[in-house]
Amino acid sequence: MKSNVFKYLFIIFVIIIVIVAFLIIRHDEQESQNSTQESDTQVQQVKDIRLGIAQFDTLNPLLTHNKNIQDIAKLIFEPLVDISADYKATPALATEWAKQDATTYIIKLRENVKWSNGERFTSADVQFTYDRLKENSSIYSTNLSHVTTLEIVDDYTVKMYLDQEVPFFEYNLTFPILSKTFYDTQDYNNTSIVPVGTGMYKVSDVQETYITLTKNTNWWNRDTELSLEKIVVNLYTSVGELYNSFKIGNVDMVATSNNNLSDYIGTIGYTPKEIKGREHDFIALNTQNTLLSREEVRKAISYSIDKNNIVSSVYNNKYYTSSFPLDFGSWTYQEQDASSGYNVEQAKQLLVDAGWSYRNKRWQKTENYRTQRLELNMIVKASNQNQVAVAENISTQLANQGIIINVQQYSDEQYNIALQNKSYDMILCSVNLSPNPDMSLFFGENNLANYNTDEITNIMNEVKNTTDEEIIKNDYKRLAEIYKNNIPYISLYNNKYTIAYSSELVGNMSPNWFNPFYGIETWYR
Repeated sequence: MKSNVFKYLFIIFVIIIVIVAFLIIRHDEQESQNSTQESDTQVQQVKDIRLGIAQFDTLNPLLTHNKNIQDIAKLIFEPLVDISADYKATPALATEWAKQDATTYIIKLRENVKWSNGERFTSADVQFTYDRLKENSSIYSTNLSHVTTLEIVDDYTVKMYLDQEVPFFEYNLTFPILSKTFYDTQDYNNTSIVPVGTGMYKVSDVQETYITLTKNTNWWNRDTELSLEKIVVNLYTSVGELYNSFKIGNVDMVATSNNNLSDYIGTIGYTPKEIKGREHDFIALNTQNTLLSREEVRKAISYSIDKNNIVSSVYNNKYYTSSFPLDFGSWTYQEQDASSGYNVEQAKQLLVDAGWSYRNKRWQKTENYRTQRLELNMIVKASNQNQVAVAENISTQLANQGIIINVQQYSDEQYNIALQNKSYDMILCSVNLSPNPDMSLFFGENNLANYNTDEITNIMNEVKNTTDEEIIKNDYKRLAEIYKNNIPYISLYNNKYTIAYSSELVGNMSPNWFNPFYGIETWYR
């Protein structure tokens, strides 16, 4: 009997041993599998990405005229003041700046910065860059057009003196800084020289067909971990060649204002991100004109223009309608309109309420025994055929509502003289917007609409002299209300800026037209 008990106990013991061994083996296999998966994920995240440059000229960011290089240079070089994804001025090589008086700024520099070659960054580098921009023609030279003197206070402090007050001057400090010590032994005008930078990546190799960027181990921003170990920048002789390389999978991203991008790269194999661009077209209404001084006339014109019709018929829906110059995503104005403001019935009612009569398909009004008809001239550049088509479209739309607009096509010289002298009823304008939210063009002294009120003067003075973001936002909200309710201008549309990403590219992509590389620290393939 005892022997049977021992036999059963022995069998149970063996079974327990087998079960435990099985569980241990399964656990080890699962751990191994998880480890393998994690390893595979890590391998994916350290792969390089491939960018492209068409018609390469130089890696010197102050000398290049190539938009591709200007964008990629933001990974290599840094400005005093950077621009965020919502177009806000943010510290970069400058940690802070202060307006001492209307024309004097003091700028404090970051003290823990080294160039990629290990040299120390100081105010002497800012002085060197300032001198080069003043001496040579550069896309950044206009940033300093009102700066008369740069004074070095100490190694990490500079002062800038201006010849006039410049609203939001800090937005002009977005030019890349170059190293004085590097150029002490190099020819600045030699376009084949590869400058050192202070940015997140550095140039580690230059070949005839490509440039290699690797992590800058001297980058001061230790809090930001970069996923990408390497960026290969392929060089192409033409934009068409660059687009074709993207199409076949040899480039991972292209950014362009080209309205016909899909004609070159197709519609599959990539993720497009379209955003409102910086090219802004609008009509300035001369509010000193007898008819246009009447608010109901300006409103009736605005409500009678179908912007969607213009974008569709002239630009094949490749532009965005607009109602305010800063509605491209600026931090100062985040509101987006649900409609384009088109309302012909409201336009008619406004005129009727103001005493206008619709007769013989035209609006007219009799005052002091004198009858005046609603007829105005609009100037447009003859050299810009798209704008001529827009003007003709607007003229046709308004004629259908009984408002006569005579389109006058001017030469570039005639147009500029009319613009300068404000000798127009209406004028179709185009401007390349800046991240700088200054609205002086629209509401400053001698503005294009000849439109001034005490309230506007007070607002414009307040935003120039405050750094309080809530005050600025509230003031700009009020400016937008005046712009859209009192109609000194009619915003029409903006171009589209497109960034196309390879379907293999992963990460946080939050581009704007100033910089397509926001979030690149998270990218991988």
